[in-house]
Amino acid sequence: MVGWGRLGVSAILRRVGYALLAVCAIGPAAALADSTLDRIKDSGEIRLAFREDASPFSYELDGKPSGYSVNLCLEVAKRLQEDLNLPKLTASFVKVTAENRFDAIAQGEADLLCEATTATLSRREKVDFSIYTFVSGASLVIRPDGPTSVDALAGHKIGVLGGTTTQQSLDATLREGGISAEVIVVKTHDEGFERLEKGEITAYFGDRTILEDRLRRIPSGSELLLADNYLTIEPYALAMPIDHEFRLAVDRTLSHLFRTGGLIKVFRQSFDPKAKPSDLIKMLSRVSGLPD
Repeated sequence: MVGWGRLGVSAILRRVGYALLAVCAIGPAAALADSTLDRIKDSGEIRLAFREDASPFSYELDGKPSGYSVNLCLEVAKRLQEDLNLPKLTASFVKVTAENRFDAIAQGEADLLCEATTATLSRREKVDFSIYTFVSGASLVIRPDGPTSVDALAGHKIGVLGGTTTQQSLDATLREGGISAEVIVVKTHDEGFERLEKGEITAYFGDRTILEDRLRRIPSGSELLLADNYLTIEPYALAMPIDHEFRLAVDRTLSHLFRTGGLIKVFRQSFDPKAKPSDLIKMLSRVSGLPD
């Protein structure tokens, strides 16, 4: 305060002006230096975040990250290598959970989130999203004596994966319907299915595509059943840092891939051979890709 007090008003204003000019001068340069594409180009590495419990979108197979969303991210990496004129681009993987996945992106630990991610407005406050890459929705897996409709959930224990839009949808459905049910939050889908098999919960609420995939892989003697309808609609996308240039590069790759039939190709590469792309997914492959 003493130092400032010795200066006249005009001198103070000059110093403030110089400081603002300095900030304006270094701001764009700092932002440019910290841009995602620059970091990828300088390091020769793109960091892909994945989950081990979100099959068929993101999981581990023989210790290797796999799944539909992972394969889409690898397609993005392949195109970026060409666009950035890199002799080699290494795709390294960062394991995340449903709870910390967005922090990993926002805090710069990974460049792309390659899993079952629903794009929402509230999440856009923290991360950005690509064009839609899949459309799914929430449904129920039940025991033979479990509830067969939303209204029948009253008085039951319902499992759901924590930190997901599915949990939010379940809470909203119960609240809006005035339905009194006990929600059991689990950390993984494996835990949810185990609790359901043991009778600790009577229904498990989750992404229908993930539920279908898990039901195909459990022993044939299981009595678990899948509800007939979707209870919500979830538009999936790849999450990334808030960086316009990087998002444009990702969307350009995905749009070209989708317009040339690549979405269906990646679907068939990633899903169980018994799984067939729905009419909704076929339509998405035609309309989601943006024109140049």
